[in-house]
Amino acid sequence: MIGKLRGVVDSFGEDFVILDVQGVGYVVHCSARTLQRLPKPGEAAELAIETHVREDMIRLYGFRSDPEREWFRLLQTVQGVGSRVALGVLSVLEPDALANAIATGDKGAVARAPGVGPRLAARLVAELKDKAPAYAPIDPALIALTDAVADRTAPGPVADAVSALVNLGYPQVQAATAVAAALKSAGEGAEAKTLIRLGLRELAR
Repeated sequence: MIGKLRGVVDSFGEDFVILDVQGVGYVVHCSARTLQRLPKPGEAAELAIETHVREDMIRLYGFRSDPEREWFRLLQTVQGVGSRVALGVLSVLEPDALANAIATGDKGAVARAPGVGPRLAARLVAELKDKAPAYAPIDPALIALTDAVADRTAPGPVADAVSALVNLGYPQVQAATAVAAALKSAGEGAEAKTLIRLGLRELAR
């Protein structure tokens, strides 16, 4: 199995790059984000590789980092997600952003990927939520707060602050993230109006 390739960029296709490794051209399928960040033809490049072997073909998938490759594998553990959809998700979300979106239940961010509708986005979030924090630095307090808001078990001032920010037009995940940061600086006993003011300051950054 091929785990890494280092060579020279030969040319690009719609969803692949041909990487010349000592005279052998490897067709490597990549996300749009990875393709955009590869150097121009004639320059050196290195990709982490995931090899898929079937009876009728061998297909290589390339990634700029090991975490990106791990997410490619993890996404495909969810029913309805194949390699094309997984690459689509990684085309719109960096690994850290994907981990944050799943850990905080931001289905809207995941649904932006081509081939991912609201139902599949909800399934991805539900099935991968417990695994996401291991793939990116994310504040456990934020996860706890977003869960509490979703379950309607958050303390009154916190719930009121999140609701106020949502009423101002902010998505609930962003509102909860801002209030979590506000709560950290203001303390557990902060009033809703304080959390709203500090939350708006966080959202303005």
